[in-house]
Amino acid sequence: MAPDRILVTGAGGFVGGHLMPALRAAFPAAEITGTGLSGSPAAAALDVTDPQAARALIGALQPDVCVHLAGIAAIAAAKAAPEAAWRVNCFGALNIGRAILDSAPACRMLFISSSECYGASFKSGLALDETAPLAPMNIYAASKAGAEMGLCALAAEGLRVIRLRPFNHTGPGQSEDFVVPAFAGQIARIEAGLAQPEMAVGTLETERDFLDVRDVCAAYIACIRHFDALPNNQIVNVATGTAVRIGQVLDLLLAQAKCPISVRQDPARMRRAEIARAAGDAGIALKYLGWRPEFPLRDTLASALAAARDGIPA
Repeated sequence: MAPDRILVTGAGGFVGGHLMPALRAAFPAAEITGTGLSGSPAAAALDVTDPQAARALIGALQPDVCVHLAGIAAIAAAKAAPEAAWRVNCFGALNIGRAILDSAPACRMLFISSSECYGASFKSGLALDETAPLAPMNIYAASKAGAEMGLCALAAEGLRVIRLRPFNHTGPGQSEDFVVPAFAGQIARIEAGLAQPEMAVGTLETERDFLDVRDVCAAYIACIRHFDALPNNQIVNVATGTAVRIGQVLDLLLAQAKCPISVRQDPARMRRAEIARAAGDAGIALKYLGWRPEFPLRDTLASALAAARDGIPA
């Protein structure tokens, strides 16, 4: 499909910063509105925890597609404010879904969930497909899984929704709450002479399925294009299928550093790894969307490091 009107909630966040221009390129004739933006003619204000506000905005815009990105994205932030995580991540998503059902029932909703919902299912060591049980192991994951279950109920009432579960994704603009920008930020500060040439790191043995944010945006766009070919309420993993050791990610970044940097494991950063290995099977995305990741991890890390360098004051 080629939508006429697209609404992106949380467009001012990390993924939204990449998705908005990608949507404009993919659907140049569409009217695209984003919430959470500042100083943009395409901006709209929305508190997703306010059901009346959600209903009013969606009723006024009458979008053909709503990409629901808005949420508390960092596991640590959700742990620090669990009530807010439930209000935003779970009930905020249900407010959007209910508003669509009540005010723009033809609208298609893309709910951006998370691979974190699989949680303890990763202990199998296998690359999980969409049939793996949800077994969240932190508040962030639980709030996303709760939203998914609520949206299932709304789908039974007629909501047109697809649930996407992206695995770890990174790129320019991501905060240092996440491992790749945290490493890149330290390297950039060392290169600039703002820190000693020694990195403090935590656990390096865990393995994660890393994606480039540009590939994730391409998957969301493919989902919009092929939405009507998918069964309603379909779950779609967005993954590479390969788990990479965190230590390997660090090695790849250090290989791009402009000066020698030593590494020290900091006991304060060491955490017991609940999940040793997490990888996803994205066969459904390939089958229905024709999507597969394109950006090599080395290129993804190079873009993250370049962004960290650009963020150092001149």
